Order: sequence, then C-alpha cells, then structure tokens
Amino acid sequence: MFSENSEQMFHILMVEDSPTDVMMTREALEYYKVLNPLHIAEDGVEAIEFLKREGKHANAPRPGLIILDLNLPRKSGQEVLQELKTDPELMNIPVVVLTTSKAEEDVAKSYGLHANCYITKPVDFEKFVQVVRSINDFWLRVVTLPPVKS
Repeated sequence: MFSENSEQMFHILMVEDSPTDVMMTREALEYYKVLNPLHIAEDGVEAIEFLKREGKHANAPRPGLIILDLNLPRKSGQEVLQELKTDPELMNIPVVVLTTSKAEEDVAKSYGLHANCYITKPVDFEKFVQVVRSINDFWLRVVTLPPVKS
C-alpha cells in the first residue's frame, strides 16, 4: 500500500463478496491516505481471472498484495490460495487472509497453503478500520515486499 510517507507503490486486490466490507475497507484506506489502487474481485473465480488476466481482466495490473476472504461464492478463498501459491507467476504475491472465521482448521489450512497472515474480521467498524490500518502499516512500512512482476 502506498501512503504519503511511503515509497512502495503497488495495486491491491481485495477478494471479498461483502459490499459492506469493501466499503469499510475503501473508507479506511481513504482515511489513512493510502494512495494504492484497490481492485475488487467478488468471488474466487473472478479473483483467479484477475490474477491470470483472463476475460474482462485481460489488462488487469499485477497486484503487490492480496486481501482474501475465505467465505466466497463459486470458489472458496482456500481454493484461490491453493491455486495462487502453486502458480510460479503468482506465488510470491503476499496474501492477507481477512475473514470472519475463527476456526482453528481454517487458520491451520490457510497457513498450510502459504497465506502470509491470517486476521479475523472484527464486526465493529472502528475495530475494522484499526485492522485495515495495521495491515497498511505492516505491509507498507515494516516488510520489504518482492518486486511486482508486470
């Protein structure tokens, strides 16, 4: 993510079927002046099409970070994660799992599929905004990300 105090500019792909969560994420990013373009895929199939630049996403940019819900229509977040992390062209893109599930099996399976982190979505708006801020702060200011392949 890119803010006024950062030098890392990349696109963010959010894979989320909840319009409310998308809206809250957009508002939080705007509030914290994150300038990175945010793209939305509403289900797992669309996410893979975006990442592989297929169909209407033929000209999609390569994201530098993916925020992935697990509970998605058509293809689950874990199926997306598995496909993403086994593709040599996509496997280095960091994936933040942001989901409502607190199930130990989901956490273990997500890490087993090489998710970079797992965060349970808070229900409260202010806490949700804090989570988005922490994602921004960590992935932008703390870690060094791999270069984005075009």
